[in-house]
Amino acid sequence: MVPGITVEELLKAILAMVILTFLGELMKKGIIRASKETDLTWILNEDTAELVFKLFILGGIIGALYALGLMKYNVGPTTIGNLAFAVGFFYISYLIAKKSKDYLIQTKRGPEDKIKAKLFYYTFITLAFFLALSFAGIMGELGALLAAAGITGIVLGFSSRTVVSNFVSGIFMYFDKPLQIGDAVQVGDVQGIVEDIRILSTRIRTWDGTLVRIPNETLFNSNIVNLKRYPVRRVDVQVGIAYAEDAQRAIEVIKKTLDEMPLVLAEPEPRVYVEDLGDSAVILRVWAWAPSEKWFDVRTEIVRRIKEALDREGIEIPFPQRVNWFANELKVKLEGE
Repeated sequence: MVPGITVEELLKAILAMVILTFLGELMKKGIIRASKETDLTWILNEDTAELVFKLFILGGIIGALYALGLMKYNVGPTTIGNLAFAVGFFYISYLIAKKSKDYLIQTKRGPEDKIKAKLFYYTFITLAFFLALSFAGIMGELGALLAAAGITGIVLGFSSRTVVSNFVSGIFMYFDKPLQIGDAVQVGDVQGIVEDIRILSTRIRTWDGTLVRIPNETLFNSNIVNLKRYPVRRVDVQVGIAYAEDAQRAIEVIKKTLDEMPLVLAEPEPRVYVEDLGDSAVILRVWAWAPSEKWFDVRTEIVRRIKEALDREGIEIPFPQRVNWFANELKVKLEGE
């Protein structure tokens, strides 16, 4: 036998483990059975059953340690009992926080819900960690250690100010909400889809399929162009026609073409007007509104259909031309003459 542990204490420890394991198994089966007969599957499911079973096992271990009398031994400024309770409390808190985060993500599934779930998870874990330290009886020693490391903390603070700035900027952006996961955005020279918004950085998948990580501080101080914030977006196209063509007739042809496109919105109404007199062509400006998620497809379709319609009507789209004028008479010598 282990010195200091009697047969009676050992039997009590084994009995505590057996009883709590048995009760945990019963509770696990009961929750799984109930999950098949209720609509509250968000709380009564196999994950919850497994969580409850682990709690009973943890209780059995702690009960066995108490039965063996091991909880009273000192470990530095605290006891094994306090440490065991603190570890058990933090483990239970971790399981609850993880399950709550997964539940929020699975049930809501919105871009903001993922951020809320992560904030809740890290906040809950942080509070549980400090509570566990308090239960373990080492908060006083930890406070003294932190005070002794104050100067080092100041030095590290200056060196990690970028990390802190990114963290604070991420919090401000969460409340400001200039972009969300899934939005098409432009930040400086970067264009693409927002893949993830994290505590320190934001990840954007560009149109060519590469991943760009932008620190939140840089993102917060940049001009963010959100291409999908509103449900509709304007298509802006320039069309040049020859000076010899009838501008009004070309405008009518383009308007008819836009009216035949189902994804071009009737309200706001499309606009086609003469914008400028260029060097080689009369410049027409075409405005048409389309659903934001179909903007690129609509724009390419508009350009193609306008080209086909103008060709069909015999309206010339000129290429750049230059008229050269010479101050003196130009004489050209042809070979062979």
